[in-house]
Amino acid sequence: MTQGAELERAVGEILIDESTLQARIVELGAEISSDYAGRDLLLVGVLKGAVFFMADLMRELQVPCEIDFMAISSYGLDINVAGRDVLVVEDIIDSGLTLSYLMRNLRIPNRFVIGYGLDFAERYRNLPYVAVLHPDLVPNST
Repeated sequence: MTQGAELERAVGEILIDESTLQARIVELGAEISSDYAGRDLLLVGVLKGAVFFMADLMRELQVPCEIDFMAISSYGLDINVAGRDVLVVEDIIDSGLTLSYLMRNLRIPNRFVIGYGLDFAERYRNLPYVAVLHPDLVPNST
């Protein structure tokens, strides 16, 4: 199976298309640029999922910024954050409290999402949109 065919097979439904994602990132870039004008901004991306979003977001920022990354297992940063404005860029926060809040307020169906940094077994992060993993590929979906 070619890589393109595998990607197509993995997508069950596109939830957020590429143009919608990019439009929202432009809006966020403008909002963050306004909020952090004249401040010492450091973007901290939580690996690996936030890489794609963070790269697109920082290209939209109109304020000087630095970037750093941290892996969820290490919580270490190379840059000293003392006295800095730090914006943490994360893909999905999966604590019980966040999930509980989302379920109460958004009634989110139980679907596995991939693309735009979100993965299934380290695959499909490179999709330029957010999609539902095809049900045939979801473990224990039958």
